Amino acid sequence: MSNGERPEIHALNQLEDVLAHVTDELASWRRRALKAEGQRADLGDYDVVTARERVTELERENGELHERLDQARQRVEGLLSRLRFIEEQVTVEEQRQ
Repeated sequence: MSNGERPEIHALNQLEDVLAHVTDELASWRRRALKAEGQRADLGDYDVVTARERVTELERENGELHERLDQARQRVEGLLSRLRFIEEQVTVEEQRQ
């Protein structure tokens, strides 16, 4: 952060970066869901063992995605908290003037 840059602008830029990352993740999940739906339609008759293995793999992936989403949510909450603090500091500074 440069000396002339206001802290709230820096915090907003960080929040924007996190939100862009979350948006990319959601788009990726949507593409994967649409692909999976298409594959499911193509399956017709399928092997139960293969289906169970796939379910296990998908549950593992789902757990990983939930962890990543929780981490992103924590980052957003942290940035929002920092932004609120900065806004309070700006308000205090403006009241002093």
